[in-house]
This record gives sequence, structure tokens and C-alpha cells, in this order.
Amino acid sequence: MVDVRKQAVTGVVPPEVGEAIIREIWPSVATVPAAAGLARVLMSSRIGAPLGWFLLAPLYFKKLLAVAPGMGWLAVRYTLTNRRLMIQHGLKPHAVHEIPLADIDEVRLRKDSNSDYYGSATLEILSKDQVKLTLPGVKGPEAFRHAIINAYKAWVPGKAKGVFVPAKATA
Repeated sequence: MVDVRKQAVTGVVPPEVGEAIIREIWPSVATVPAAAGLARVLMSSRIGAPLGWFLLAPLYFKKLLAVAPGMGWLAVRYTLTNRRLMIQHGLKPHAVHEIPLADIDEVRLRKDSNSDYYGSATLEILSKDQVKLTLPGVKGPEAFRHAIINAYKAWVPGKAKGVFVPAKATA
């Protein structure tokens, strides 16, 4: 990867020169819908709120823990570079799932009952009309979706159709 500290603008490194991180996010507690839904119900009352927070604490702190053998779900992050979109695990991140930007045809947003409460949703990455990668619990899903779309339109020849959509835009 290219040292981003030497870049004038983050992610503005041609893929031919090197791979540079455009954006990296950590998934929210909504990655476990059953626990997030129960906690949401509990947190709507004064008495149940502490129990709801206690229920979500392990889900919140799992992103900070190192990957132990047999526990590949810890320290997960979603990383978008000028070459690919990855799901990474561990304190020393390594890609466990990835898709090249050239293979991405569409990015769909799928909301559930917890989406509005937690400000997150699931992103489905489509290639040839099939879901190739699923990113559950994406915080600020619309902005991350636009960042992915803008990345493949900017860096993949022939994909730049339509208008540029700023990452802060809403659908």
C-alpha cells in the first residue's frame, strides 16, 4: 500500500502506481440483528436501558479485539482502496473477502428494522447480477455506498457512466 501520509488528497493515487486506502469503516452493532433489535427495545425504557447497553457491549468491543484462532469475526473492518473493496480481520488487518473494483456493477442498500435506530444498513455488492459481497452493519451506509460507486467510476476504465455523486449526498 502507498503511504497515505505523503498524498496530497487521500485516495488520489492511480492503481498502476500503488494501492491506496480511500475509506475504511468499522461495522456497527447492527451486524447481529437479533441482539440489536432486543437492545433497541430494552433501551426504549429507563429500566431496560442499562440491560440493553450491557447486551451490546460485547458487540461494540469485538471490533477492538485481536483475532484468536477459530474466532475470525473479531476486529472486522471494511476497506475501500483504489483497486478493491475488502472485508478485513485482525489488529494487523488481512483481507478475508474482497472484490476488485472492476468487477463491481452495482451497490445496493438493504435496510431492516434496526437501520434507522442505529444509522446503519447492509450493503450488497453486485457483479453480473449476483451478490458477490455483503457488508452488514455499515455505519453511514449511503455515504459509503457513494464512495464505492465513485471509486469504481473513477478508477475503472469504461465504468464512468452518469454523474458524479458526492459521498454526502442522499438518495
